[in-house]
Formats: sequence, C-alpha cells, structure tokens
Amino acid sequence: MGRAVLTRPAPEPDWTLRYGDAPDHVADAWFPATPRYPLLVFVHGGYWTPTYDRAHTRPLAAALREEGWPVVSVEYRRVPGEPDDLVGDVGSALAELPAQLGAREVVLAGHSAGGHLALWAASACPPAGLLGTVPLAPVADLMLAHRLGLGDGAVETFLGGAPDERPDLDPVRMAVPETPVTIVHGAEDRLPVSVSESYVDRNPAAKLIVVPDAAHFEVIDPLSGAWPVVTAQLVGLAG
Repeated sequence: MGRAVLTRPAPEPDWTLRYGDAPDHVADAWFPATPRYPLLVFVHGGYWTPTYDRAHTRPLAAALREEGWPVVSVEYRRVPGEPDDLVGDVGSALAELPAQLGAREVVLAGHSAGGHLALWAASACPPAGLLGTVPLAPVADLMLAHRLGLGDGAVETFLGGAPDERPDLDPVRMAVPETPVTIVHGAEDRLPVSVSESYVDRNPAAKLIVVPDAAHFEVIDPLSGAWPVVTAQLVGLAG
C-alpha cells in the first residue's frame, strides 16, 4: 500500500495510560507544554492484525504534539476472528481515556484499519464531546474491501466470517455519525480511494479529501507532502 515510512527512530511518549486489565489495554499519551487544540484520540492501523501496534504512529503523535495537540494513541487487542473484543476495546478506550484526562472535547482519527475503527466508533459509541472524525485511508466499506481482496483476505480474517454477516461493524452500513466526518485518502493508495468514495456515497454529509501523488503511508508521515492536508482537516474540526 505504498512505501513504508517511519523507519527513523520513534520518539517516546510522555507517559502510558491504562483503560483496562489486558496487556493491550494501554495508550500512549503525548502532551504539549501549552495545548492549542482539543484532545486527539488516534487509532492505529495494520489490518486488525497483531503484526502492527501503536509504535509505528509515534512520529505522527510527536509531530502533532509539537503543533499543540494533546494526543492519545490507543492500543487494543488484535486477535483474528475476535472482532467483538477488538471493537469493545476501542469503545472502552474512548469512554475511559478522555475522562481520565479531563478532556471536554475530542477529535477522533485513525489510519487504515484504525480509520475503519474510528468510523465505527463515531457511529456506535462516540466519545463525550466528540467534535468530529478524520479517518486516514480508512477501510470504510468492509464488503467492498472484501470483494477487492485487500490485505489477502484481511476483512474475513478480522471478522472470522463474511462481512455481510456483520453489518454492525461495517461503517458504510451503519447509522451516519452525528458529528462531522472528513476522510483523507491518497490518490495512489493501493487501498483504493473507491473504498472511501463508497462511504461518502452512502453518507453524503461526509467529506472526502483526495491527496494527489500520496500513497497509503504518506497520510501518517509528518515529513510527507500529504501531512499539511491532514493537519488542516484536524484543525478545521477543532474549530
């Protein structure tokens, strides 16, 4: 899905929070000396598999901190065929972590499978004070992603079955979020823009920003040309 990024040393978070008892019920926290924006809760991607964890998003979180964003990067259990545990973790994190930090307003974002989870949460269990959601290259339509064979069958592996059996986990078939949604997707992404377009077709209040010449990882790379587009959309939701 485009060139890999974030091979440079990953900065350490300011501290780690817990929202439950399992080893993966943790989140990295990044706080600027003088916050300019609301709390940003970020959900990492990796096709819902245990291969990827939140560590690869640390350059993103550190860069956002430098721009004045308090950031919480959520970890969650990633066991193939156990989707209810996974989404339950995301829901618990969104209920617990902003409250721990005393945040009254929240912007929600996520990348790839994490973009799917952000869209799911915006519909199913939005955190208190949610201002809006910015999914980055999200798997926004599980049935379409499955038909396209993305991630060597990643959708079926995640769900433990066909996606038509789980409309409650497919953003394109769920209720429209009550707060704004702005998707950012690279034009050259191997997770095709059509997956995001399908979501916007079903939810026309959502916005889709297509970034020319950007592939899958550029939208989470602070050194890429896509980065100013991402941060502009975040700031736009923050008011």
